[in-house]
Amino acid sequence: MAKRTGVDEFKLIGLLWRDSPVSPRSGISTQSVTTLAVDLADREGLDAVTIRRLAEEAGVTAMALYPHIGGRAELVELMLDQVAGVTYEAVTIPEGADWRERVTALAEANWASCQAHPWITDLATGRPVPGPGASTKYETELRALDGIGLTDIEMEHTLTALLSLVQGTARATRAAQDSRLPGEDHDTDWWSNIEPALTTAIGDQTRFPTASRVSRTLGEQTGKANDPEGAYRRGVGLILDGIAKRLGTPTSGNGR
Repeated sequence: MAKRTGVDEFKLIGLLWRDSPVSPRSGISTQSVTTLAVDLADREGLDAVTIRRLAEEAGVTAMALYPHIGGRAELVELMLDQVAGVTYEAVTIPEGADWRERVTALAEANWASCQAHPWITDLATGRPVPGPGASTKYETELRALDGIGLTDIEMEHTLTALLSLVQGTARATRAAQDSRLPGEDHDTDWWSNIEPALTTAIGDQTRFPTASRVSRTLGEQTGKANDPEGAYRRGVGLILDGIAKRLGTPTSGNGR
């Protein structure tokens, strides 16, 4: 996971929170350049987002970009803030409804964001400088948890656990998908190819009885060597049941 380093935090605060007028000379703005960068990262990955490539996409010189985005490190933070700000744009967090529906909606919106912008799962959180997008996102998330009976610290910890589950399993899902050949949507053929050699290498087939049973069951039921998307959905259910237990309300009884 890439570290977010080299950021001039004071410069970044100015870039994040200032108005972003269109430059009369270049026709670009902080917002428009950031949108171009996000689109490029979505198509080709974060490594494709260089100052030179972005200048080509914007139709300007590299020097024309710097007043709008700082350096590349600041640009990445601007990109993350823009993505954060639209996480719930197409999602309605139900107000006044059962808190389970609200928490589930938070998880699903963040899962969808990770699928739309997979590069965001490659970046360590660290101590990000909050921008308007991230601040709006955080407010929305905390309001979904507010008033259900959790303390402020419990709300923060619950939200962090939920988002960590989403990001971690989204990253694992992407890794599993990237390991498959084009058009291959399961691991059955892959496992059939390596199983004889692996069985011979292990030798005594009673060495790992529980692991063998569970992995065999997973493969038979899902066709996958691992199932991070299934783990995401199961994990959300477990978090919901954990909240219910803390509040003294009935759990779903099935871990979702």
